[in-house]
Amino acid sequence: MTLLSVVVPVRNEESRLSTTLAALTTALAATREPCEVVVVDNTSTDRSGEVARGHRSGPVPVRLIRCDQPGKGAAVRTGVLRTDSRYVGFCDADLATDMAALVPTLRFLRTGVNVVVGSRAHPNSIVRARHTQIRQAGAWAFRHAAGSIVPGVGDTQCGYKFFDRCTADAIFQPLRTPGWAFDVELLARAQRIGAMIVELPVSWTDVPGSTFRPMRDGYRSFAALARIRAILGAEKPRAAVPVMTPVAEVA
Repeated sequence: MTLLSVVVPVRNEESRLSTTLAALTTALAATREPCEVVVVDNTSTDRSGEVARGHRSGPVPVRLIRCDQPGKGAAVRTGVLRTDSRYVGFCDADLATDMAALVPTLRFLRTGVNVVVGSRAHPNSIVRARHTQIRQAGAWAFRHAAGSIVPGVGDTQCGYKFFDRCTADAIFQPLRTPGWAFDVELLARAQRIGAMIVELPVSWTDVPGSTFRPMRDGYRSFAALARIRAILGAEKPRAAVPVMTPVAEVA
C-alpha cells in the first residue's frame, strides 16, 4: 500500500514542471517509504500534461490525471479523492516550500496528528519573500478575515498541507470552494470535525511566476470567504474523526 501521495495542481507549468518533479521525487525517495506523485492538469493550454506523462519513472511513480473544472481547489480535491494512500497532501508546482518538511510531516502524521499545515507564520520558519507593499497589505487583510473562520491558524494559504486518510476523505468530499481560497474552507471543516491541526515551520522561498494578481484576485478571494462562511453556516456539523492527545509543535 502507498504510504504517502503528494498531489501537485498544475496549470500551464511546462517550463518548470520537469525540474519540480525531479526534485519532488528525489525528496520522496529519500524517505524510503512507498510514495507517489499525482499531477493534476487543471485546464492547461501548454504542454504541462505531456511533461508529466513523459517524466522518467523511478522509485517514486508519477501519474497524471485531469481536472476540467478551473481552480486550484478543484484540482487539489480531484487529486486527493483519486488516491487511496494512508496519508495524502499537496504542494505547489513552484516548490516554494522546501521538501525537507516531509520528514517532520510524516513523523507528526504517524503520531496521530490529523492535519499538518506548512506555516510561514511559525516563529521558526524561514521566509524569503519579495512581495510588493500592496500585496503584503492584502495578505494581512486576508489573514485577518480568514482568522474569523479558522481561528488559531496563523497561515491558511501556504501551499503545503498533509492529512491522514480518514480526515482527508471527511473534509475533501464536501469541499465546495474551487478557487484559491479553498484552504480556508478545508481547514474550517477540519476544525469542525475535531481534527488535530499542527502548524509546521517551513523554509519558504517566493518563486517568480505566480498567477495571483492582487487587484484582479483580491476581491474574488474576499468574496470567496463570504461564500465559505455562508456554506458552512448552512450545513449541519459532521461527525468527528478520531484524534489523539495533542503533541508539541516541531521546534
